[in-house]
Amino acid sequence: MTDATSNFVTCVSPAGLHRMAYKEWGDRHNPRVLICVHGVTRVGDDFDHLARALSGDYRVICPDVVGRGRSGRLLNPQFYRIPQYVSDMVTLLARVTNGRDAETVDWFGTSMGGLIGLGLASLPGNPIGKLVLNDIGPVLEPAALQRIGDYIGQDLRFNSFDEGAQFIRDVSASFGPHNEQEWHKLATDVLRQDADGKWVRHYDMGLALPFRSVTPESAKADEAMLWAAYDAVQCPTLLVRGANSDLLTRATAQAMTQRGPKATLVEIADVGHAPTFIHDDQIAIARKFLLG
Repeated sequence: MTDATSNFVTCVSPAGLHRMAYKEWGDRHNPRVLICVHGVTRVGDDFDHLARALSGDYRVICPDVVGRGRSGRLLNPQFYRIPQYVSDMVTLLARVTNGRDAETVDWFGTSMGGLIGLGLASLPGNPIGKLVLNDIGPVLEPAALQRIGDYIGQDLRFNSFDEGAQFIRDVSASFGPHNEQEWHKLATDVLRQDADGKWVRHYDMGLALPFRSVTPESAKADEAMLWAAYDAVQCPTLLVRGANSDLLTRATAQAMTQRGPKATLVEIADVGHAPTFIHDDQIAIARKFLLG
């Protein structure tokens, strides 16, 4: 099967109910499940190439995290945080596994998606068999966080798709080299036309609120909690780092190979934050770890 189907699952936050969209690839009866979760301003469509490549071996599930893409928005944007996302993924897992204990659930998480996977994999009794952390770790560099926070909060409206696509290409330069067709898809996945004919980004501007509330004290506490979560992970873990990443330093990556699940580290040259896993050589890295 090379085409995806689109579905929704209803989740709950302290502010009420919301719907989370997800794409599903492969045989829906396949007991081997792979969950692929995107970065903070991206969508599940990012994994189309990876999901198609692995859909013969896995049932691949690619959600749009709440507040993004085809998913609903939270009534209270203060809940756009990892604990809420983990809760939503537990609901998604209950849907796609249908309560069958024998299923294997592996996880591929890029940036924020990796933090969600890390949070889930740290919990007692979690279902994660293998974990891929794509350019993310317990230490989030302040300068990179500020860059991402500033980018998220810009309520931009473009007069044409091409204008919006150029913006996406400029702010995504750290993804590394891509051809024109690939850049076009990366833009198409995250640009939407509004009722006034303007092109806008696909997500709730409220996503920026949690970033703006970060203090040095809260950042230090968050880092300690993330290290504690990482140390609690027991499944085989692959850590992928863009060699030029400003979010995951080489020192943090090396520390992650020495503690907790003692991740296997792979660095990708000429890429920053974060590798897209569109290209065959990157997909091969995931395939070797997940299926090798």
